[in-house]
Amino acid sequence: MSEHRRKQPQGRGRRASQPPPSGRRAAPPRDTSAGSYEQGPDRATGGRAEARRGAPQGGGRRRAAGAAAASGAVAGGRAAARGRGQAQPGKKRFIDYPRSGREGARRWIPSWKQVLGTYVGFAALMMGLAGIAYAMVEVPNAQEAAKSQKNVYYWANGDRMVTAGGGDQNRQNVDLPQVAKSMQDAVISAENESFYDDPGVDPMGIGRAMFKMATGGETQSGSTITQQYVKNNYLDQSQTLSRKAKELLISIKVGVNEEKDDILAGYLNTAYFGRGAYGIQAASQAYYSKDAIDLSPSESAFLAAVLNGANLYDPHGGEGGGALQTPEANTERAKARWSWILDREVKTGRLESGKRDAITKFPMPKRPEKATNLKGQIGYLVNLANNNVTNDPDSGITDRKLKKGGYQIYTTFDKEKTLALEKTVQKVKKKNFDPKKRERDKYVQFGGASVKPGDGAIVAIYGGDDAVTHYTNNADYTGASVGSTFKPFVMAAAMRDGVRDPNGPEQQGMDQRTLVSPRSVYNGDNKVKLLQYNGETWLNKDNEEWHQKNDDSKSYGQINLMQAMEVSANTPFIQLGMDVGLDKVKESALDAGVNEESLSAITPAFSLGTSAPSAIRMASSYATFAQSGEKTEPYSVTEVKEKGAVVYEHEKKTQRAFDANVADNITSMLENVVQGDEGTGSVARALNRPVAGKTGTTDDNKHAWFTGYTKQLSTSIGMWRVDDQAERQEFLTMYGTAGLEQIHGASFPAEVWTDYMLEAMKGQQKLDFPEPGAIGDKVCSHSSCPSPTPSPTPSETEETESPSPTPTRSSPSPSPTKPSPSPTDTCLPGQPDCDDEGTISGPGGEDGGADNGGADNGGANGDPGDPGDPAGTTDGGLFGGPNARRD
Repeated sequence: MSEHRRKQPQGRGRRASQPPPSGRRAAPPRDTSAGSYEQGPDRATGGRAEARRGAPQGGGRRRAAGAAAASGAVAGGRAAARGRGQAQPGKKRFIDYPRSGREGARRWIPSWKQVLGTYVGFAALMMGLAGIAYAMVEVPNAQEAAKSQKNVYYWANGDRMVTAGGGDQNRQNVDLPQVAKSMQDAVISAENESFYDDPGVDPMGIGRAMFKMATGGETQSGSTITQQYVKNNYLDQSQTLSRKAKELLISIKVGVNEEKDDILAGYLNTAYFGRGAYGIQAASQAYYSKDAIDLSPSESAFLAAVLNGANLYDPHGGEGGGALQTPEANTERAKARWSWILDREVKTGRLESGKRDAITKFPMPKRPEKATNLKGQIGYLVNLANNNVTNDPDSGITDRKLKKGGYQIYTTFDKEKTLALEKTVQKVKKKNFDPKKRERDKYVQFGGASVKPGDGAIVAIYGGDDAVTHYTNNADYTGASVGSTFKPFVMAAAMRDGVRDPNGPEQQGMDQRTLVSPRSVYNGDNKVKLLQYNGETWLNKDNEEWHQKNDDSKSYGQINLMQAMEVSANTPFIQLGMDVGLDKVKESALDAGVNEESLSAITPAFSLGTSAPSAIRMASSYATFAQSGEKTEPYSVTEVKEKGAVVYEHEKKTQRAFDANVADNITSMLENVVQGDEGTGSVARALNRPVAGKTGTTDDNKHAWFTGYTKQLSTSIGMWRVDDQAERQEFLTMYGTAGLEQIHGASFPAEVWTDYMLEAMKGQQKLDFPEPGAIGDKVCSHSSCPSPTPSPTPSETEETESPSPTPTRSSPSPSPTKPSPSPTDTCLPGQPDCDDEGTISGPGGEDGGADNGGADNGGANGDPGDPGDPAGTTDGGLFGGPNARRD
């Protein structure tokens, strides 16, 4: 039998035992007993399809049965390998959804375990995300708008003048102690009862707000004080889900990290109360004209009500809300909520019921004021106050700090006087100037200021027509020369420092100088040749002489300085300045109060007012004379507060600029300018009280001034023409202005000064100036003193009778005239044999000094040689004889 058995193919066992090629699945093993087919040498494995193709055709029942068995084995093996056979169960899914073992819709119904797991998982996810967001979110920097503040300026009487400067919002931040406790209680009771206990957020309120916004409902705001503070201080006012989410997270952090009092203060400082007022301090001023610390419980309850919507609760009407926002409707709503808030305070334990019962009258706020602005004089006042604060090194407030806002600035400005000065200028301009008719009436400008003697407070200014259109403050430096109003400084230098000895060196000490009396005589003729102090002709750099003109080219002959001041003769004072020394004249002006920056170059004309001190400085300098030589710096701010605390306070500083007798003699001379028969300031007599003043007009008629004072108030008024809209601004002449040939200080400036001072001095006591005492010697400059009755000297341009060199001092009541000086009174500087002992004595004729054996009991300015009373009983007037003081 063995020889008839088929042999195994060569190498088949070996190939079968070898692993299949990489990456290919091995074919199932074949049953050799069933007569498996043979493969060619190029095929290592094969599938069922190959097996079918390779199987021999036909072959009988036994072979077919074997093939079927083999085929079944192969199929069973593959099915088992794929896990789909029934011999082995399938693997269970992690999430059995749709649910297995269920048919139809039941497959999609989750089990309770799935529902619970989903909820727990979502909650954990949300908590995780919230934790991550809380950790990542940072409290941002406060918005610039929330930090910006305005400065508030106050009149001298404490009334609010204007809110200006700083940011765009009317806000002045205050610390919580500067807010009335009743205001704090009202806000907490109405807005957030649990403020001091809650974490700073109301999740339910936030949820309701988010749901309503998400479903298109009414927008909602944060419900706690902390959330509202965060919205106002750190975020914008948009009503969006993203902003709400930020508000919630930041509020939580703020509630944890910041003190509750700080949060409450922040909210009260950033909340909007209507009327353009941001913060409780601005609101207190806007509604009740008081600081937040002074609010009553009733007023506090009303302001807490306004927080709910100013347009709905302001009794004086909302801002364009139709019938629902009328004064009547608003008042009714305001009263209802005001009452409700007071009741809430009682319920929350923040107000005693007895005190609540006593509050029955609704605290009607004042009417809204017009929008604050810098129109008219306000802009000039604000700028002046700002400069005062920032220029004072003691304030510590820089311009940058001031512009950030938040300051309460208390000024010296008197509201009534400021309005009176503005009204007076406008009246004079309207009455006298018509630019449509006269080209020369165009561009007329005035500037003025009033200063309080002995204090330096600037009580009023006139800076121009309107601060928003005319930017230069005419009360401050403008470059306008002051003219003859400068002459009192020359005279003060002559009285204090004296004229130099013509035989001495240029620089001389007091032992070589001679103090000058108002009775000293100078040449008052027009175009007198100017001399050096030593009598030599003065020559300029081109070797030319100087011949000074008088106003209107008048000549006055030999004239004493008292009368030269009265008629405002130029030639005596330009020569007096040369005799004293222009360096001494400059010192005198600076000591009086003129600032050095305004002084012109030192030339002979310096004595005639080529310098350009401001109206403020001129008023302040004349105030030094009014206060008997005591100088004070002009100022416009008394104190500055920040958050209720004083951060700057003006410190009054006085300085003795001149001996009292020097200043009082200047005042006496300036009184004569007003009261003298030929006084250029005679317009000011209308005050009917003691007044001293001086006119000033420049040679080219480009500037005209009047500066004068009473014992209580010093005022300076200037006038000029400038096109303030021109690219290159320059002073224009005033010839022909108002139809007049020439504008003098005695005209419109004196008129404005007088009309204003009549209003400013109403109700004030009439005070006399101190009686001046004896001062200086009577000297004559480079000429013989006049004869007792000098002949008139004609003008170069017209026949004019020269005034007598012995002026008359007139007054409302009759007074005697001064006797003509005796020829024996004449003496020249440096004459050793001319001893003028009988000089000006004190009041009441108590000077018994003899002049060459003649008793002299003259009064304040009595001339030596006047008939004397040996007993000294005759009252001496201004020039001797009976006292001529005026009321």
